[in-house]
Amino acid sequence: MVMKRKPETDHGIQGEFNVEMFNQFAKFMRDKGWVETKIMIAAGICSGHVLEVGPGPGIKGLEWLKSTTETKLTALEISPDMIKMAKRNAKDYGLQDRVHYVNGNAAIQMPFDDNTFDAMFSNGSLHEWEFPENVFNEVYRVLKPGGKLFVSDLRRDINLILKLIIKMSTRPKAMVSGFITSLNASYTIEEINEMLHRTKIKNFKTKKDPVGLSVLAVKQ
Repeated sequence: MVMKRKPETDHGIQGEFNVEMFNQFAKFMRDKGWVETKIMIAAGICSGHVLEVGPGPGIKGLEWLKSTTETKLTALEISPDMIKMAKRNAKDYGLQDRVHYVNGNAAIQMPFDDNTFDAMFSNGSLHEWEFPENVFNEVYRVLKPGGKLFVSDLRRDINLILKLIIKMSTRPKAMVSGFITSLNASYTIEEINEMLHRTKIKNFKTKKDPVGLSVLAVKQ
């Protein structure tokens, strides 16, 4: 039986220490090759002006920018502390001219006009969205017709042995408790399918792997 979902946070990661720990974790994931850049590009998110929701310290979006050409990224983040870290990382990557960080709550209303973006992606923030259906509807609104979205996250019904392996290998160790709370706040693919059927997004595909799940959709 899958345990009941336990919401984690609806205000993002705040505070200098927490942000630094998450920044180290994001770089650990990058250095292990566990950032989903290739998957997003293979899904067709590889050109134009793209929106990222919940960039955190910015590593995933910056890796995407580094792997694409003539692209630009707007990243919507609820935590001002994370934006400060993301801007610092963007400068280290030398990509500060191609990315713009915006402070805002995607679950309420995105501060963007209709039909603005060519595509959208989000990795690892879905479980933190206070009103996930609202976020998906807002993404639909700001995407151009034909625009693709790719959303991925952990899934709560992960194999217990794999869960233990991830706990043991996570670095820095201070992030282990955060991994557990994020996992407990994540969704199953059945829950995501039910959720998406209540949104404006109709042309979507969901997929699960041993660790997580993903959503790929196109705005009609």
